[in-house]
Amino acid sequence: MTRQTKRAIFILVFSEFLVCLGISLVIPVMPFIKNELHLTATDMGIMNALFAAAQFIASPIIGRVSDKIGRKPVLAVGLFLYMVSEVLFALTNHLWVFNISRIIGGLSAAMVVPTAMALASDITTKRQRAKVIGWLSAAFSGGLILGPGIGGILAGISYKTPFWVAGALGLLSAIVLIVLLPSDADTVHHLDEEAAAEPSHHPMSRAFWTLPIIILFTMILVSSFGLQGFESIYSIYVNEVFKFSLSNIALVLTLNGLISLFLQVALFDTFVQRFGEQKVIRVCFALAAICTIWITQAHTKWEVVVATLVIFSAFDLLRPAITTLLTKASDSNQGLINGLNMSLTSVGNIVGPIMSGMLLDMNYHYPYIVVAVFLIVSYLMAFLLRLPAKAKPVVKS
Repeated sequence: MTRQTKRAIFILVFSEFLVCLGISLVIPVMPFIKNELHLTATDMGIMNALFAAAQFIASPIIGRVSDKIGRKPVLAVGLFLYMVSEVLFALTNHLWVFNISRIIGGLSAAMVVPTAMALASDITTKRQRAKVIGWLSAAFSGGLILGPGIGGILAGISYKTPFWVAGALGLLSAIVLIVLLPSDADTVHHLDEEAAAEPSHHPMSRAFWTLPIIILFTMILVSSFGLQGFESIYSIYVNEVFKFSLSNIALVLTLNGLISLFLQVALFDTFVQRFGEQKVIRVCFALAAICTIWITQAHTKWEVVVATLVIFSAFDLLRPAITTLLTKASDSNQGLINGLNMSLTSVGNIVGPIMSGMLLDMNYHYPYIVVAVFLIVSYLMAFLLRLPAKAKPVVKS
């Protein structure tokens, strides 16, 4: 891996971390905004849903655009929009402006997250890709994990402070990316000989939509649906059923964050190189399903803590493993692949919490039973995968 490629990857990791930080930075100040401006829970729910909806609609379109015009311009505009979103949130006290800010934020996430993944796929070999996607996944998770904590600390100054700081970091990141990130042609040109020798693929319209690709995208949807379906009601579930205190819940989530970063940065590439993505996917789906069922039958807090950490760890490995396989499916169309990836993730992020909330009103165990069923079906589907290692060599358009 050349110095230029390493520099590009560092910039991508930082950019993805920053955007995901902005996604979760708003969480600790939401109750204050709601009370201060006399908003309803529905108002707050719509505000968050607009972010996911914008991300869902824009991701595949922007992915296709980045395939045509290049990754760097899309990333630069995405970081600039991130800055605009955060500054708008800091400037206003009107609900309609908050909503516009979150729509712009969702558009920014749709431009930065999948495009960073696509560029990382463009400039790495298949052997290097698992490690780099593990880093990007760690940046994604790290931003989401650290955002609420950083937002809470900065909100001690003023509830507007987190957004001013995030806006300043967004502007700085955009400038750094424009100045230091090589152009797409330069980064791809510096691929090593192994990458240059890899076979390319037909245009997506002729060779892309195979059964394994459809299965992989389905797994992306199920994994995001399962994670959000599990996580969105977790605090309520363990508090009501197992009498977890706020400190108990905070300890579990903190441990999960530390384990997640360690797995994705230090161990993910080792797992993939030793066992292969397909085996990692099967094991993770199986462990997540077993431990989700275990929680519904548990009798002690320690059982719940252990099962929870295994479930979160499985999900943290699932996403980069599936993403790595998707990026190996085609040497072209990386923007569209990662755009669809992010779009399906957004669908899971919207549907999962809604489903779990409705089922929770019926019975505390129903949401996790339904999640476990989906995970078991995905585990069985994983045995149908025969991609990308056995894909036939074809010619790039």
